[in-house]
Amino acid sequence: MPAPLFLITLRYLQPLEEVERHLEAHRAYLRQGYAQGVFLASGRLEPRTGGVILARAADRAAVDTLVAQDPFHRERIAAYTIQEWWPSMTAEGLEPLRVL
Repeated sequence: MPAPLFLITLRYLQPLEEVERHLEAHRAYLRQGYAQGVFLASGRLEPRTGGVILARAADRAAVDTLVAQDPFHRERIAAYTIQEWWPSMTAEGLEPLRVL
């Protein structure tokens, strides 16, 4: 069975000026997650209050370890909510995301 997906929701704790100051480091972190094959999609929320990352990992502990490496986490720029997700249905073309 494929590994579960995780919805990682970020909520900014700091003003956007502070978010912008750390944004390039956060993007480098995201690029690393994509290169490792863990991150599947990411982007900011609108209004600009945070963002969402879709990840595939073996378990919650692996995601917790990964989130701890995010500069937004280390610098207390954002708070994180992590939810395990087991999609059973998808639109055509997104079948690889299914785990049930």
